[in-house]
Amino acid sequence: MSQQAHPLPEAAEPETPNLDFAGTTPYEDYVKADVLTHLQHTLSDDPGEMVFLVTTQVMELWFTVIVHEWETAAQALRSDDVPTAIAALKRSVRELEALNASWKPLGQLTPAQFNSYRSALGEGSGFQSAMYRRLEFLLGEKSASMLVPHRGAPRVHAELEKALHEPSLYDEVVRLLARRGHAIPDTVLRRDVSQRYEPSEAVEAAWTAVYAGDEGDELARLGEALIDVAELVWRWRNDHLVATRRAMGAKAGTGGSAGVAWLEKRARKNVFPELWTARSHV
Repeated sequence: MSQQAHPLPEAAEPETPNLDFAGTTPYEDYVKADVLTHLQHTLSDDPGEMVFLVTTQVMELWFTVIVHEWETAAQALRSDDVPTAIAALKRSVRELEALNASWKPLGQLTPAQFNSYRSALGEGSGFQSAMYRRLEFLLGEKSASMLVPHRGAPRVHAELEKALHEPSLYDEVVRLLARRGHAIPDTVLRRDVSQRYEPSEAVEAAWTAVYAGDEGDELARLGEALIDVAELVWRWRNDHLVATRRAMGAKAGTGGSAGVAWLEKRARKNVFPELWTARSHV
């Protein structure tokens, strides 16, 4: 006896998204995509300039979010909230990876390709980036002279001056080490935070003790989150150096900078220095 066949139910039609809005779309209201995609005003006829301009703007956005993460971490450390600080640092590692990948579109420029629109930059140079300067200040790379290019922009200058005189992310880390019982001298804890951070044997000894102990300890995990950040900052500087070497050799940089020579000097420096040197003593 055959069973009666039942027709399969018709597949439900997918619901049509709402397409009718009184003004701009909620997506536009939140993301401001129309603003972002109309900020590109090239100054030459070379199609490569658009790539250079957009990539540079993307870098600025990554600087902004990384500064946000590191300021979040610094504030958490002031409150002894190490888990929140570690979470922010780990997010920034992913963001640094994306930032470093921004060199991909520019990393193989030939001198001829770069020269085709280099004149459009005029005296513009990446070292004039205010958000990148805030990023460097948070790493402890303080320099009052770097505020000078921003004197004509009062809001930006005020933000940089505030950042110059605030403890860096690493200052907050060192203060945490002291509160956790490590012997950090007052000369380090009460240093002028508007000056560049200089390595300390006492801080190195503190990190040596941390790394000689339990790897699961909160301070050890904080140290590893910081070293991940430091490694990617070093890679950023080296990628910048290599891209510049390929595009312009040893010529002077835009804006009167020393170009490759200045970048080489920067690439030799490690941030959070005692986290590197302490490893030799464990």
